[in-house]
Amino acid sequence: MSDRPPKPPRQERWDRRMEVPLAVASLVYLAGYAVRVLAEDHLPRLGADLCLAAILGAWAFFAADYGVRLRLSGLHPLRFVRTHLLDTVVVLLPLLRPVRMVTLYDRVQRRRDKPRLGLYARVMVYASLSVSLLGFAAALTVYHYEADAPGASIRTFGDSVWWACSTLSTVGYGDVSPVTPIGRVVAVGLMACGLALLGAVTGSFSSWLIQAFTREDEKPGNGEGPRGDSPGAS
Repeated sequence: MSDRPPKPPRQERWDRRMEVPLAVASLVYLAGYAVRVLAEDHLPRLGADLCLAAILGAWAFFAADYGVRLRLSGLHPLRFVRTHLLDTVVVLLPLLRPVRMVTLYDRVQRRRDKPRLGLYARVMVYASLSVSLLGFAAALTVYHYEADAPGASIRTFGDSVWWACSTLSTVGYGDVSPVTPIGRVVAVGLMACGLALLGAVTGSFSSWLIQAFTREDEKPGNGEGPRGDSPGAS
């Protein structure tokens, strides 16, 4: 059982109210970071400053939301950190924040108190969205730190995307790989996330196939029937 205590009503209301603003701030952060990394050599000084302001503003928004939820929870700060570890990591590493937008998709699915997709389909959709967002964020980060590093094999954003895809799929061709400490830390995290998320997709798809075949086998008329009922049996 989880040791996370139930949320107070005020925190529940705050969380529901902040879902859309946090999703928008996540997109702003990711877009600002992407433009700043990919168009760094082509941005005018004003454009670069605007991107930096958007990044820092979104980050401050995440930190403010974390502080409000800490206060509304009524928990001791250390216990709040322990029971909300993912939220704490996301505040410290805001590039992971877009992955939390997947919960907004769950809310949309449950608008009528019943998800429009089945359990296995939801798991596959959530994992696919998470993999896509994580892969894009990791590719941006690695390209940012590797492009000008001495001895680096990742020189273009295309190289970085190719590396992220091969790492997430756990294939690891080895033709390109990070050489900087930050790039390698990102690689370790991406390997772990790839194993977990793609394992969830594979397991859910396999379970769905087994369930579908089981239902098909249990339909009336699909069995062979009792022995001795065939024509010519004595």
